[in-house]
Amino acid sequence: MVKIKAFKGIRPPREHAAEVASRPYDVLNSAEAKAEATERSLLHIIKREIDFDPIADEHSEEVYAKAVENFAAWREKGWLVQDEQECYYIYAQTMEGRTQYGLVACCHFEDYLEGRIKKHELTRKDKEEDRMIHVRNQKANIEPVFFAYPAREDMDALVAEVVAGQPEYDFTAADGFGHTFWKIEDQATINRITAIFESIPALYVADGHHRTAAAALVGEECKRNNPNHTGTEEYCYFLSVIFPDNQLKIIDYNRVVKDLNGLSEAELVEALKADFEVEEKGAEIYTPSALHNFAMYLGGKWYSLTAKPGTYNDSDPIGVLDVTVLSNLVLDKILGIKDLRTDRRIDFVGGIRGLGELSRRVDSGEMAVAFALYPVSMQQLIDIADTGNIMPPKTTWFEPKLRSGVVIHSFE
Repeated sequence: MVKIKAFKGIRPPREHAAEVASRPYDVLNSAEAKAEATERSLLHIIKREIDFDPIADEHSEEVYAKAVENFAAWREKGWLVQDEQECYYIYAQTMEGRTQYGLVACCHFEDYLEGRIKKHELTRKDKEEDRMIHVRNQKANIEPVFFAYPAREDMDALVAEVVAGQPEYDFTAADGFGHTFWKIEDQATINRITAIFESIPALYVADGHHRTAAAALVGEECKRNNPNHTGTEEYCYFLSVIFPDNQLKIIDYNRVVKDLNGLSEAELVEALKADFEVEEKGAEIYTPSALHNFAMYLGGKWYSLTAKPGTYNDSDPIGVLDVTVLSNLVLDKILGIKDLRTDRRIDFVGGIRGLGELSRRVDSGEMAVAFALYPVSMQQLIDIADTGNIMPPKTTWFEPKLRSGVVIHSFE
């Protein structure tokens, strides 16, 4: 059963919330962040290399130090202020008429290390260490991680009570997504929430695997360095936003390939017919209609590719995934791409960019062919995490992303 706790959030005053809150560190490159950052933006803390001219190496000691300096400055200027009592919070995101309501809470590092917070992706040690430096230096979780929990009616009812009240923040970001935020300070309600989660067997990492691993590893470090460790110290906990699984939507994560591995366009189409029903769709964008149906853009035309029965294994949580089907039957078998993590002939395009981005990259000559996939479901993600499996790279894309700077957790 998972442990969560309320905390004294550090967050912007209402009048500064929309400006302080930023997109997360890993969806912007440094130049984009520099162009987007306004005076109070959290990008000056999470993408602190933008404060140097020219933009500095984000992994340099001076840049890490600048992040600490800026975090302190934002607090001194009153752009970030700590709540006086421990609270839970509700963070709602609205995208295209759909709203998801997450509980902002602190999760315990031992739940991750002991498998009660379940992952579905591998992490890289270099990225873990980079995130760990930030947590160590700041003694804070500046950006939240994005978790899911099995939806419960009692929690839904409690959230409904909270969001009927006046929000702390309610703003629409430049991308058109809405962000609304409520504070829960009633102790009886806090106790009810804590008790509900004590009966939930597991949480699932949706987005933020490296931040989760880094926060947990820093918690473990602090434990080793404290001979009087009890397990209740603030460093044991890290910042999370936890959504009911039935409110979340995973969107497509697509692939573009630079060459046809020596084949002509006609030869590629013919090779695909061994494992797929191939149907030419013309110049109009074609969107995959169901599991095991793919869209391909090649030579100015869209195609429907439907995997033939027997080419996939629906009883295998990994084999059922369309990223597995495409990787095995097309990328590896025909195009010779063996390792999605290292092969420079392939790139990945989040569905938030639309399928027009796929045709654009092919028509420009940058890429030779593009493939669009039907999105993974939350149930597939949960099945994989529950069985201890790992998804192939670049499988899930959650949208909208959490804004960074809506609330911060300090364990100093």
